[in-house]
Amino acid sequence: MDEDAAASAGVGWTPVCNLDRLRADTIIRVNVASLDLLVIWNDGNVVACDRACPHEQADLALGEVRAGRLFCPRHAASFDLRDGAIDRGWPSPPLRLYPIRITGGQICVDAREQQAPR
Repeated sequence: MDEDAAASAGVGWTPVCNLDRLRADTIIRVNVASLDLLVIWNDGNVVACDRACPHEQADLALGEVRAGRLFCPRHAASFDLRDGAIDRGWPSPPLRLYPIRITGGQICVDAREQQAPR
């Protein structure tokens, strides 16, 4: 990202990708503050989350987004992209979501804290 985008993002906010690129790719792998994260285009909304599945650590970048859910490629369970909750019956903590901000067409992530459920 350019220096102007980084400066306008604010303290704690890291520019990670362009909104147009995310719309085209749906899932983008990023690294923020030494964390492997995903940025996801979900029915007109942008979501940032951990890349590793909290159930078995599968790479969720290999998963699929459908109807507001991110499906794990290893066990086919899915996570609600509004709050990170996994399907009922799976012994797993929720998927960790991170706050995002869109500034000047750039998507920024704040990896300092977990996002509150919507």
